[in-house]
Amino acid sequence: MISTRGRYALRVMLDIAEHDDGNFIPLKDIAARQDISKKYLEIIVKDMVTGGLLNGASGKGGGYKLTRTPDEYSIGEILELMEGTLSPVACLADKDYYCARRDICKTVAMWTEYDKMIHDFFYNRKLSDLLNASTEGGLNWYI
Repeated sequence: MISTRGRYALRVMLDIAEHDDGNFIPLKDIAARQDISKKYLEIIVKDMVTGGLLNGASGKGGGYKLTRTPDEYSIGEILELMEGTLSPVACLADKDYYCARRDICKTVAMWTEYDKMIHDFFYNRKLSDLLNASTEGGLNWYI
């Protein structure tokens, strides 16, 4: 399950992309538009700056900016930075994880296929896809 942390990170990224005028966007403005606690967003954006998704500046004229254009961010990279691995089972999430049953496991192929579907779903979608999505018609990924 994707937590509020991951969902809010996507909302922050979209808000910044939507309101990009070349200047830093104050967190208080993002929090107000997104109806999210500024205190909670401070924790989230700190990790997003550390992870290279955002640039931050303090003081007058400070706030946050994207480090790249919206079409250069995959949804997967944003979610994995905020959530950690999206893999459904430990043996796929951690390459160093040892499972004595790996060679005889009858379910690992299913988990591997599911893991690939999750990865492909989120990594093949860009922030710009969400930015350009119609709020009425939803996302049309297949055109």
